Amino acid sequence: MKYLLIASVFFFNTLLANESCEHSKWGKGDEIGNANLMTDKSVLDAAKLIKTGKVYSLGLVLDSNTPAYPPRSLNLQVVQPTQQFGEKAFPNSTYNDDIFQGWFGIGSQLDGLGHIGRPDGKFYNCFDGKKIAPITGLTKLGIEKVPPMVTRGVLFDMTKVLGIEYLKAGQTFSVKDLQAAEKKQGVKVQKGDVVLFHTGWTDAMLEKFPEKWGAEIPGLTPELAQYLADKEVIAVGSDTYGLDVIPPVNPMEPFQGHVILLQENGIYILEAMNTGPLAKDKAYEFLFVLGQAKVRGAVQMYINPIAIK
Repeated sequence: MKYLLIASVFFFNTLLANESCEHSKWGKGDEIGNANLMTDKSVLDAAKLIKTGKVYSLGLVLDSNTPAYPPRSLNLQVVQPTQQFGEKAFPNSTYNDDIFQGWFGIGSQLDGLGHIGRPDGKFYNCFDGKKIAPITGLTKLGIEKVPPMVTRGVLFDMTKVLGIEYLKAGQTFSVKDLQAAEKKQGVKVQKGDVVLFHTGWTDAMLEKFPEKWGAEIPGLTPELAQYLADKEVIAVGSDTYGLDVIPPVNPMEPFQGHVILLQENGIYILEAMNTGPLAKDKAYEFLFVLGQAKVRGAVQMYINPIAIK
C-alpha cells in the first residue's frame, strides 16, 4: 500500500509537470493578480461604506512566543548603538534601535503570489520558480509589487451560522455555509472584495492554548476557495494561521485553498486576522485598508490591516 501511494503521488506530480500552464487573465507578465480590480472609482465607492468612523486593527500583536508554521520564528533585540560604557549618543538625548531576526510569515500576515507554486515549480502567471526565486529574494512576484489595498471588506461570522462559540480543529465551512451567512447577515460577496471569515479560533485559543492555536485548525473547503475565485475577489482571510483546514480535506492536497487562490487565480491570502472585534460589533461591511512593508523580493509580510466602519 505504501509503495502504491508513492507511485500514485509520483504519477500525479508527473501529470502536473507536463500540464500546460495558462497565463493570467490580466496578461502575460502580470505580477499583481486580482489587485488589478482596484480603480479610482472602486476606492471612492468603498470609502462610502464608512458610516461611524470606528477603526478596527486586524493585526495581532506578535513576539518570539507567537506560534508559527514550523520552522518559522522571530527574535527581537533592542540595542543602544554608540552608547556603551555610559557614552552619550547626543548631547541632548539617548536612543534605542532594534534588530530583527526572523521570518516574515508569522502572526497576521499577507501571502504574496510568489508563495505557492505547482509541483513543477510554476507559480502565478506561469513564472518559473527556478528563474525567479534566488536565495536573495524573488525577482518576480515580490511583496513589494502588491499595491495598497483599499477596497470593500466583508466579514462572515461562521460561528453565528453554525450556532457555536468557535469552530473546532479540522472543522470546515463550505459554499453552503457562506451562502447561509450572506442571507443571515444581509451582505453578499462582490467582485473586488476582501473577504474575511470569523471562526472564533483565535479568540478561543491563542492566549489560553497557544500550542493548539498553531496546530490543527478549522478552515475553508477547496470548493469554497474556488467559489470565491469565481466571484473575483482580491483577497481571502480568516482568524486562523492557515486559512485552509488542517488536517486537509484530502491528505494528498494540503493547503489546496492556497493553490487555488494564489497560484491559479492571483488572489491574496490574509492569515491570523483579528476578526473578533468586527464580529462582536456585527461589522460585516467596511472599508478595508492595507499597505504592507515593501521588502523587495519577500514572499510574505506581517501586516496590520485596518477596517473602518
